[in-house]
Amino acid sequence: MTCGSGQKFVKVDVRDRIATVTIDRQEALNALNADVLDELECAFYGLRCGGDADVVILTGAGRAFVAGADIGHMKGLSALEARAFAEKGQRVFDTIESMPQPVIAAVNGFALGGGTELAMSCDIRIASEKAKFGQPEVGLGVTPGFGGTQRLPRLAGRGNAKMLIYSGDVIGADEAYRIGLVQKIVPPEQLMDAAITLAKNIAAKGQVAVRLSKTMIDRGMDVDLRAGLDIEAEGFALCFASEDQREGMAAFIEKRKAAFKGK
Repeated sequence: MTCGSGQKFVKVDVRDRIATVTIDRQEALNALNADVLDELECAFYGLRCGGDADVVILTGAGRAFVAGADIGHMKGLSALEARAFAEKGQRVFDTIESMPQPVIAAVNGFALGGGTELAMSCDIRIASEKAKFGQPEVGLGVTPGFGGTQRLPRLAGRGNAKMLIYSGDVIGADEAYRIGLVQKIVPPEQLMDAAITLAKNIAAKGQVAVRLSKTMIDRGMDVDLRAGLDIEAEGFALCFASEDQREGMAAFIEKRKAAFKGK
């Protein structure tokens, strides 16, 4: 991965400690090719290391969130090249999933194949009423390759995942909400306002606790309940070594708004 200042397809805007990452390859409905994946990785790596943002919003420009991986790019790949492309996408999405900051997907339109997989790598998904989700890869003679067979059953249940992946069906925002793939649906014109409102709400809280909560949830999902409770107790204890804990509890007792510093 080589990161420079000339991002062509992925734009990053940071305001009031909220970063908005926008995929802008509208002529291809923001389809993911190697260049877009590289730029996404650079954008999120920069946000991880930069310390300027407490929350990240990920969205797409125009009519689509991400319409899928670029079929023109994939069509002629050999088996070895296809594996490398899958591993690249998985690495980028793992980078997003493992961000210390919460990441909100603002899904404005088509989120198919790699688009659904990209949204699933985020912590929270807010969808426009016009959003469309699906894993249609079997209709192209291939399987999902960027995490769909793994994240979808974890988020929506094994049966729902199998139904969507085996059939290749595309579902609307209402159905995505029903199966737990989406956390909130809003009218299209309210999408970014809803994402920013949620991001501001999260950013106003103690960031030590927010980030520890993310770590505890994600680590706990991979272990049994007893081990997960141990992870929670460890994280809870760590909060008491922070300035945020002292400020938050003092503000509560003194009936004032807390002035958190993220320390």
